[in-house]
Amino acid sequence: MSNAVQKKGSSIKAYVESVISRASVVRAEIAAASTDKKNLALKFIASEVLESSAILKKQNQLDLQSGEKCGLDSALLDRLELTDARINAMAEGLVQVCTLADPVGETTDMETRPSGIQVGKMRVPIGVILIIYESRPNVTADAAALCIKSGNVTILRGGSEALNSNQAIANCIHTGLDKAGLSKDIVQVITTTNREAVNELLHADGYIDIVIPRGGKGLIEKIMQESRIPLIKHLDGVCHVYIHEEADIEMAAKIAFNSKAQRFGVCNAMETLLLDKNIAKQILPILQDKFEEKNVELRGCEETCKILTDISIATEEDWYAEYLGPVLAIKIVDNISQAMQHIEKYGSHHTDSIVTNNQAIAQQFLREVDSSSVMINASTRFADGFEYGLGAEIGISTDKLHARGPVGLEGLTTQKFIVLGDGNIRE
Repeated sequence: MSNAVQKKGSSIKAYVESVISRASVVRAEIAAASTDKKNLALKFIASEVLESSAILKKQNQLDLQSGEKCGLDSALLDRLELTDARINAMAEGLVQVCTLADPVGETTDMETRPSGIQVGKMRVPIGVILIIYESRPNVTADAAALCIKSGNVTILRGGSEALNSNQAIANCIHTGLDKAGLSKDIVQVITTTNREAVNELLHADGYIDIVIPRGGKGLIEKIMQESRIPLIKHLDGVCHVYIHEEADIEMAAKIAFNSKAQRFGVCNAMETLLLDKNIAKQILPILQDKFEEKNVELRGCEETCKILTDISIATEEDWYAEYLGPVLAIKIVDNISQAMQHIEKYGSHHTDSIVTNNQAIAQQFLREVDSSSVMINASTRFADGFEYGLGAEIGISTDKLHARGPVGLEGLTTQKFIVLGDGNIRE
């Protein structure tokens, strides 16, 4: 059975109904597939990606040419491009997912109750996952790999700017699934750029279990408004580093600089630096010199501007801003309580870090800051599935249900209670 393709003259509604119907048919197949069979499919897909390198680059060129005509900026074109190195990395990522432990079927918390029954939990796939994303074609392979390994059916809807690239990668995925003896419909890549298809998919709550959007804030907000299906998502990455008055100056400067300047356009980059008033005069001039090396524009509160006189004054909007670029907001606070109040008001519950040698203060920060990742004496840039040992991630979640933080294989599963008896009946 081949991937659903919108036929000329057919309605978007009919096309989407065909996609979700096919997904429903194969959900039991992939949920029951053995680890060996899923890994075999991933290895076949990786081989197809490498063997199809010339085709992938040819189709990618069509997208790049179209993107240039449509006026996509250089950053978007760079994310869109499939080079030999990126194609090799895509194949390597597929093979790496093979090495990850399979969470499906894992049984935990078994306990014998007074009645004699044994009660525990078993990890199982979510079911059918819709992933909507932009720009990077490699997400097609990454998302497919994680969903296959976690026993889920997936429907992928990439950006219109990467349509040809995504369909070429989809062909590799389908060939690999077929060679492993699995249905091609376990992974379906939407073939139309019509936005009505997205709306229809987001209303298919009787067929699709979870939606995962990956992209800019505008895309995610729109999906939140439209979807009838639960989401795993994050809107913003307004991450903070708080330098406590008992921090090591050298360590604090290194962590703050890395959190902001190691890479600008990522959701786990620091956007606001908070620091205690008792340490501000010591560390701010050091940080200013370091940030000048990377041409980072500094915007500070009134107290900061008294110490660094040649920077811009920060506005209320700056505390909420996810710059995704070489701009940093700085605020001096009186103590940890004021720092945590600022994070609670202006943060996005993504990633926040404290730098301190005071373990009691560090533990207070760890307990009371309500973010998906909270760190002590470490760069916010570590908030990443690979760095956390998940092997790979489908995205970051700032929600409290169902997954939180980097979402890897385990985040693409859920749990059910299992009960083992031996003729037990309730009195």
